[in-house]
Amino acid sequence: MGKVLRFELQVPDPEHAVQFYSRIFGWQFVRMPGAHDYWFIRTGESEEPGIDGGLMRSPDGETRTTNSIEVRSIDRSLAQVVESGGNIVVPKTTVPGMGYFAYCTDDQGLLFGISETDPTA
Repeated sequence: MGKVLRFELQVPDPEHAVQFYSRIFGWQFVRMPGAHDYWFIRTGESEEPGIDGGLMRSPDGETRTTNSIEVRSIDRSLAQVVESGGNIVVPKTTVPGMGYFAYCTDDQGLLFGISETDPTA
């Protein structure tokens, strides 16, 4: 079963969003090493309920929230997306030391991400 792994905020001005969400919710932001415009978001302590997230500069200037779902096989899941009438928006991409991700839309156009953890990481 695919569990929601994280949320991702896509905004035109990430630095402004870091200040806003830090001030309002006390979230902690850490820029991902090697990534120009991506931050990990820590929303609380590990024993607290909830999930953490990510923040990135929106590639098209639009503001949106996207949920990423953990899968056992990104290749199998991408094939199932297409077979079910969805589309692959960003193909399988390697994140060194972490695994793989891709972005898709469902058959109604809703954007979502999928992630596979690298078992050797």
